Amino acid sequence: MQEWDLAVIGGGAAGIVAAKTAGRFGARVGLVEATRTGGDCLWTGCVPSKSLIAAAHAAHTVRTAARFGVHTAPPRVDDAAVLAYVKAAVARIEPVDSPAAISAAGATVLTGRAEFTGPSTLRVTGGSGEQEVRFRWAVIATGSAPAVPDVPGLVDADPLTTETLWELAELPRRVAVLGGGPIGCELGQALARLGVEVTVVELADRLMGREEPEVAALITERLRAEGVTVLTGTGAERVDGDALHLSDGRTIVVDRILVAVGRRPRTRDLGLTAAGVRCDDRGNVVVDGRLRTSNRRIFAAGDVTGTLRFTHVAGVQGSYAATNALLGLRRRVDYAAVPWVTFTDPEVAHVGATLAEARRRHGDRVHARQVAHEHVDRAVTDGRTDGFTHLVTGPGGRLLGATVVSPRAGESIAELAAAIRRGDQVRDVAGTVHAYPTYADGPWNATLAQVRADLAGPLLSRALTGLRRFRRALHPVRGERR
Repeated sequence: MQEWDLAVIGGGAAGIVAAKTAGRFGARVGLVEATRTGGDCLWTGCVPSKSLIAAAHAAHTVRTAARFGVHTAPPRVDDAAVLAYVKAAVARIEPVDSPAAISAAGATVLTGRAEFTGPSTLRVTGGSGEQEVRFRWAVIATGSAPAVPDVPGLVDADPLTTETLWELAELPRRVAVLGGGPIGCELGQALARLGVEVTVVELADRLMGREEPEVAALITERLRAEGVTVLTGTGAERVDGDALHLSDGRTIVVDRILVAVGRRPRTRDLGLTAAGVRCDDRGNVVVDGRLRTSNRRIFAAGDVTGTLRFTHVAGVQGSYAATNALLGLRRRVDYAAVPWVTFTDPEVAHVGATLAEARRRHGDRVHARQVAHEHVDRAVTDGRTDGFTHLVTGPGGRLLGATVVSPRAGESIAELAAAIRRGDQVRDVAGTVHAYPTYADGPWNATLAQVRADLAGPLLSRALTGLRRFRRALHPVRGERR
């Protein structure tokens, strides 16, 4: 029986970071992955989707170049070449997450299916047979998979998911996207820009329900302007062949259905009962603030915990879980300052509390300020003034949340995330000199506007008036009576 200081189950972002962290500590660490290391982000998520979005952006740029006075023929989209570009991007990044790279950091990689057989033991079943492992600590990092709703006829229609979309040899002509969240909006827009007839179907009354309402309005308008049919407040009732019947009575004819309604944790067949690891009613592994499960020897990180399903969160959790397990530390992830980005065009970046969330915590001491980007000079030069910055401030002028909608918003949000993590006031961001002209001027202008509004308030206004009069009396103009 092998003995490991740390057993890591799952070779995605959380598992790889946990294994590499432990390996650098000099621990005996083993990582078990059932298929291929790299996880959803590399193979079916972040990398392929952003590569597809890049290709779609290029097509859209050519198609709309006339607005700059540049005239060209309409773009011809070569489906096979686009999908080959996507695969090439994956292949270029793959070595970073390969078993060789993980082994170089000091971890042993086993290919096989792991199942806990007790509180401190597991069985690995793979091509090389069966191995028994005893561990001091373990990290569960098995990730999540796309959820497919129980709609009559949907499974028979062979729906696409983010796992199977990349297996296509060519793009379908007509696609219905079930789900108007970040993934549905990103892929729906990208496919439409590549010439696919897209219909986005969302059960809620607006798209991107976790964002500020203004975001939903802007993204809906943009999608429709680019030819996407957006249907909100309706869901899929049943599928008959190529006919998708909706709950509002409409029927649309499609070639394929892309499901983007959420994800479910991969916790089945892991032997969690034998390990004494508790899951919630959705199957997520229950963890405390230190990422420790109900078995004090076992930690969990990444999507399987059901917290924030982002690669950057998974990586941080993987690092913290390994560190807390091996070194006995009590490190906790600060989820209040985690940014997330939806890679539509324009991008939508968000960090901290929305206005509604902040008001539930702080009541009427919360204020919001939204500044359009029509006077952001970089946006003017690029012809991209349709964005805005939305700030949420709380007691003492502290920044509680922010939303940025613009090109490269994912880059602009980093500064605001750092400010929220430090507990900064809006004036702290406003007092930082920003490069000109950049899209970061949008958030900066919003903080400056908030500071000006604060200065115009009755208390500060009276104080400034008194100070100005005092200084005027103290330093009279030459010849002026004191």
